[in-house]
Amino acid sequence: MMTEPIIRVANLAKLFKVPIREKRGLAAVRSFFYRRFRTVRAVDDVSFSLEPGELVGYLGPNGAGKSTTIKMLTGLLVPTSGQLTVAGFTPWKQRSAYVANLGAVFGQRVTLWWDLPVIDSYELIRAMYRIPADRYNQNLKTFRDLLELDEFIQSPVRSLSLGQRMRAELCAALLHDPRLVFLDEPTIGLDVVAKERIRQFIQHIHRQRGATIILTTHDLADVERLCSRVIILDVGRILYDGELSRLVQRFEGAHELRISAAEDGPALVLPGLPPPRRDGRFLIYSFDPRQTPVAALLQQLNSHVTVADLEVHRPPLEDTIRRIYEQRLLLDDGSHPDSPAGVEKR
Repeated sequence: MMTEPIIRVANLAKLFKVPIREKRGLAAVRSFFYRRFRTVRAVDDVSFSLEPGELVGYLGPNGAGKSTTIKMLTGLLVPTSGQLTVAGFTPWKQRSAYVANLGAVFGQRVTLWWDLPVIDSYELIRAMYRIPADRYNQNLKTFRDLLELDEFIQSPVRSLSLGQRMRAELCAALLHDPRLVFLDEPTIGLDVVAKERIRQFIQHIHRQRGATIILTTHDLADVERLCSRVIILDVGRILYDGELSRLVQRFEGAHELRISAAEDGPALVLPGLPPPRRDGRFLIYSFDPRQTPVAALLQQLNSHVTVADLEVHRPPLEDTIRRIYEQRLLLDDGSHPDSPAGVEKR
């Protein structure tokens, strides 16, 4: 039995009129009386769907259109054109009923009451969403344990550290058991320990409660840890929608094979590879695994030297995504603006 998508977006567009600023002379004076405008396509013909229970990374450089899309999905903006349904609702038309199905955390914004203790904010949320007492108490107990809230739950929000506030915000967004959760930069500015705690909690909510989650972040460690599917946006259009592993396989840079030989000797140059460079006791070979498998490299090396130690390093996901943005790789491979080559059929 096929399930109905919880989010269905078709040919979505959002256009803004932006005033043209005249810098000098008579044109600048004239602009006070007769303003000229240019049209900016913040979101341009975007289409995708999400099945219930998916956890998807929604990625793109600054100005790509991510925030505008999220604002339309949450009902804060009305699209210029296109179709959009979320959990059976048209967000901007049925916002009051729709928000009961929605949870959201925005890493740089405070949604809790600034001067109130955290627990008082939760009580207000219980009243606003009319959460039954038994469900509220059970959820609060679960989240207090998972997020370790007891150390600050009686403290005013304004006194919390950033990591504590993010944990408190996550609990607040999920107390009413939303079907759909938007997470915008949930680990921004946090230390390594705090980030790991947040990621573990997101995994728990996704796996144990089946929440559908859209994650927007610039911290690609979040994406690598949490998401199997990513949607990449740039200049308002979707450039890629598919498995993260396929994107990495397609675009990641050279891998490194670091070996330490059991005996000293000249560096062995392998056919088809650049000469290795030396780092202490290691020789470092750069190779493309799509063309030269690791097993083939090791076979060549073992026929000439005795390998005492070896390490294989792949480039960080952050480097791969940066290359895609900076070198516009998805644009250049025919997936933009009119070809769907970068979009996997789902």
